Amino acid sequence: MKNTVRIEPPAVSAYVIPTDAPEADGTLSWDTTTVVVTEITAGDATGTGWTYAPAAAADVVREQLAPVLTGGDALDIPRAHDQMCKAVRNAGRPGIAGCALSAVDIALWDLKARLLEVPLARLLGSVRDTVPVYGSGGFTTYHDTHLAAQLNGWVHGQQIPRVKIKIGEAWGRAVERDLARVRTARKVVGPGTELYVDANGAYTRKQAVRIGGALADMEVGWFEEPVSSDDLKGLHRVRQALVCDVTAGEYGYDLPYFARMIPAVDCLQADATRCGGLTEWLRTAALAQAHGLEVSAHGAPHVHASAAACVPNLRHIEWFHDHVRIESMFFDGVLDPTGGTVRPDGGLGHGLMLRTEEIEEFRIV
Repeated sequence: MKNTVRIEPPAVSAYVIPTDAPEADGTLSWDTTTVVVTEITAGDATGTGWTYAPAAAADVVREQLAPVLTGGDALDIPRAHDQMCKAVRNAGRPGIAGCALSAVDIALWDLKARLLEVPLARLLGSVRDTVPVYGSGGFTTYHDTHLAAQLNGWVHGQQIPRVKIKIGEAWGRAVERDLARVRTARKVVGPGTELYVDANGAYTRKQAVRIGGALADMEVGWFEEPVSSDDLKGLHRVRQALVCDVTAGEYGYDLPYFARMIPAVDCLQADATRCGGLTEWLRTAALAQAHGLEVSAHGAPHVHASAAACVPNLRHIEWFHDHVRIESMFFDGVLDPTGGTVRPDGGLGHGLMLRTEEIEEFRIV
């Protein structure tokens, strides 16, 4: 009979970090990012998880998740995950509750690996030593010089051979500028670099098809959320009409969502800080594999790196500008994407240690 390692009451905190420049995509603009961090202790180890979500997610951890976690066995993550899903059922899992659940699940996986004194990739069982990344940013607020500097940093500085920029400015009302920015991006990165675009659901169906035809001439191979990810019929029709891959999934909060999305995309995106943590992210990857699709991790690269190394049908993880900057500020042990891959094998758990004192200035009550 195994020894039970009891979970202590989780600690949770929220932080607001200003962006380093004004940022926007096709549908939203922002100048800060909020991070909710959960620390869970059992025995002589502490695991850390986080989500990019409103500070209200911290209240969900304290009020609805902590009571069902405290005293449970830190090694039985599926049981804890199931109990958390039941605890937020009436509150509604999609949205803030799902983000809170995700942060806790990520912390539990980090905790278990540290208790067993192994890297998280070793605990899960890896299929690769390195994980491909793509540089992601290119916000619609960037002027051409700023855009070029960011792209040059990824492609020519860090030798990352895949990059993504935002299009769909002003809910699809600035198409000429969208296409001009894509042309600029292609000129900067050169013909040998994979170029992706993300419209964040800003276009209408036929508008997305017309734009997708123009993007093909610039050798854009990835068209993310050409229409709203809630418009599954529209995604499917755009996918059938275009040569490039049509992708979506970042707003998935549970496995049934991804099951519904399967017929509508060429590559399934999933975000472990939203979808239910690494537990549900791995299930989503298996679901995609069963349907012959690859999976790509959305945002939060240091959350995903270890699990991504354990997924046979992985395409890549997103080296997203905002999250990379924040995770580099918040943690020791961050990864190096030089050459276009990261190697998640440093230290126990996910390999990161929270810089509690250094980030105190960003903490909110």
